[in-house]
Formats: sequence, C-alpha cells, structure tokens
Amino acid sequence: MILIALIVIPALTALAVMFARDARQTKSLSAVGMSIQLILSFYLLYIFLKERAFGNTEPVLFGKRFEWYPGLNINFDIGVDGISVAMILLTSIVIFTGIFASWEVKEQFREFFASLIILATGVFGFFISLDLFVMFLFFELAVIPMYLLIGIWGSGKKEYSAMKLTLMLMAGSALLVVGILGIYFHSDVNGTHSFNILELANQNFSIEMQRIFFPITFIGFGVIGALFPFHTWSPDGHSSAPTAVSMLHAGVLMKLGGYGCLKVAIALMPEAAHELSWIFLILTSISVIYGALGVIAQSDLKYINAYSSVSHCGLVLFAVLMLNETAANGAVLQMISHGLMTALFFALIGMLYSRTHTRIVHEMGGLMKVLPFLSVCYVIAGLASLGLPGLSGFVAEMTIFVGAFQHPDMFHRVITIVAISSIVVTAVYILRVVGSLLMGPIKNEAYQHLEPAKWHEKLATVTLIVAIVIIGIAPLWLSDMIMESLGAILD
Repeated sequence: MILIALIVIPALTALAVMFARDARQTKSLSAVGMSIQLILSFYLLYIFLKERAFGNTEPVLFGKRFEWYPGLNINFDIGVDGISVAMILLTSIVIFTGIFASWEVKEQFREFFASLIILATGVFGFFISLDLFVMFLFFELAVIPMYLLIGIWGSGKKEYSAMKLTLMLMAGSALLVVGILGIYFHSDVNGTHSFNILELANQNFSIEMQRIFFPITFIGFGVIGALFPFHTWSPDGHSSAPTAVSMLHAGVLMKLGGYGCLKVAIALMPEAAHELSWIFLILTSISVIYGALGVIAQSDLKYINAYSSVSHCGLVLFAVLMLNETAANGAVLQMISHGLMTALFFALIGMLYSRTHTRIVHEMGGLMKVLPFLSVCYVIAGLASLGLPGLSGFVAEMTIFVGAFQHPDMFHRVITIVAISSIVVTAVYILRVVGSLLMGPIKNEAYQHLEPAKWHEKLATVTLIVAIVIIGIAPLWLSDMIMESLGAILD
C-alpha cells in the first residue's frame, strides 16, 4: 500500500490546500504534506534495499493490480524497480524544496500550491505505473498544470511560453498515443492485447512493427526530454516559469522523457533500437553541444540554466541510446544529478531575482560580498554542473562516457568525443557566469543592503546541496540499485 500512499498523500494535500483559510495555513499544509511524502520516499528506499538484501530478485517489488476496464484489459498496475525508486526519491526532494522556495508567493496562493502538488502527483504516478495506458494518464496529469502555472504565475512572455510549451508537449503526447496503441494492438498475451509493461517485455514484436513504432514512441518521450530539434519549448518555458515550477520542470518533468525512452521505447522494441539508434545518437549529440554553446550567447540567468538543461538532458538520451548497462546506469545517475543541481540553480536564481529584480548577468556583480550564503550555494551548483569530482555531476558524466567508450567502432567513439567536448564548454560558461555575477566590485550601489537568505531559503538550498554531495561522495548504493534493474531491461 505504500505505492498507493505516494499518490494519495499529494492528492489529499492539494485538496486540503484549496480549503485553507489563509496563506500561512496554505504553506503549512503544503510543507507538511510534502514532508510526509519525502519521509515516505525514504522509507520506500529503505524497504526496497532491504528486500534486495534478503535476496528478492523480482523485476518489480510491491506490485499491485486493480482491475479497471476489462474490455480493453486496462488495469491499475503499479510496482517499482531500482530506477523507479531513485526517481521517486528525486521527485520528493525537488517538490519538498520547491514548496519552501515558493514561500513568498502571495497571488492566488491556494491555486498555486495546489497546482504545483497536482503536477508532482502526476509524476509520482508515472514512475510507479506498470500499465502503459495508466502511465500515459499520469504523464498528462503532470504536463497539463504547467500551462496554468506558467500562464498565471509566470513572468515575461508568460502566455506565449505557456502556449508554446503546452502545444509542443501535446504534440509529443499525440505521438505517444500512437506508439502506445501500436504496441498494444501488436501484443498477444494469452489471446488478448495488453498494456502491461512486464507482459509486453516478453513479446517478440516483428522488426517491421518496431521500425514503425520505435521512432514514434522515442520521439514522443524525447520531446519532453528536450530532444533536438523538439527542444525549443524548454528555454522559453523555463524563462517564464515561477521558481518552483522551473525547479519541477527541469528537475523532474524533463526526466519523464529519459525514463520513458529507456523503459518503454528501448526495452519493448530493442531490435529497432539497435538498428535506428545511430540516427537519434546524432540528434542527441547536437542537443548536448547546441545546448552548451547556446548558453554562451545568453545573458539572462534563467535562459542560461535552460540551455544548460537542454545539454545535460541530451546526455541522458545520448547514454540510453548506447544500449549497454554502464551508459544506461550513467543516464539514470545523470537524471538524478541534473534534477538536483538544476533545481538548486533555479531556486537560487529566484532568490537572487527577488532581491535584485533582474536576471541579467552583466547588471549584477560582487554579490559574494552582500549575499555570501546564496553566492556559495551558486558556486557549488556551478561546480556540480561542470562535473567537479566529489559532486554528483562527476559521477554521472564519467559513468556515461565510460559506457559510451565500451563500443569499439569508430562511429560511437567519435560521437562520444563530440559529446565529451561539452564539458569544456560547460566549464567556460559556468566560470564566466560565476565570475561576472559574484566576484569583483558591486556594480549597483542599491545592492549594498540586500536582505540575507531567510530560513526557508536556507532549508531548500541546503537540502539540495546535501543530496548532491552524498551522491558525489558515496554513489555506489545508488548505482548498484539502478544496475540491478537495468540488467532485466537491457537483457
């Protein structure tokens, strides 16, 4: 029942928030609900590792099936493997910190916090679903609130950004519907069609079917994972979104793409994945390099982090297309690492903007003198992004590139070197931004008396930094948990 609770708790929290009396009660209910969710996620991690330690080698644990629509063999099937547990933990940390990063929201606060938690509910449901139809419903539940959150509480070209994001993600959803139905109608489980991922994994789909539906499904998930050239919604969406929405958007929502590409498109249609992976490897390599180079041309902090996210999420899809355990392990580690560090980046950008009322880098400078706590946090986020040893980014990227180099052929080696070159570009833009933003003299005298970090801001940033450091220093428990699940998928 713990998996049911992962959906019920945020849903009840969102409902309770709508009946809150005032802003204080709204924030308190949101914080308590997401604190319980975070504790529950750690408990899930504990009992999952305990089951594995006792020798339980089932592909998924804590599985439940509730019959829903027998006519089409649609069931509410849920269960988790090591990858799901890791992604649930990431989501819990990001939504928990996002609540505290949004502590200053004053306009339509009930609706804001309720929408934010509903978005998280969809993500939790997506990661525990074993039925493709139910997974798709939760996918839509996670995407739809983004339109309201950006369109109402956003800034800048918020209506344009919200519409662009929604239309492009809906186009990806349309492709997903085609892909999922293609898989369903080509399946044969005891004489009937099935949406169940575990049952579909044992199907031998024809290569002709896979050639049609693999690219459709991969692109459908790839749109939300910022696959080139379908990435253009992401920078605009990030730039206009409120702080917590950007945290969830880049930290969690974009991970649905990498997760779906790995556990649905590649796992269910492996022959087409082997045959067509080179096409998508070229596209993902473009994402990695284009995103990194795109950052250099930006001056807005949110656009800088948005294009950086395109590059880092490109590495996720790049790794899963290498089709070996080491690279796929790196892909999942990268999803978690990027989710934490980009949530930290966006939280800090929101905190700096609330004080300076600008996100333009060259308009700021010398902030280390007046905001030492937030500045140090920003430096740590930057070092994680450029892959400093001891932080989560190094572990993830090294695992990806080691796995990619396991391919002996020239094509994979060359394209890996191209992707690795993004590290140099990342170091350039991170050091430039940190130097211009934090170092040197204070450019604006009005910044001399900026308000220091508040308790809720410190709680949000420290939580994310601790998670980044723990993974960077002691990654093996997480890597081993992921690897056990990858064996069953990639076999």
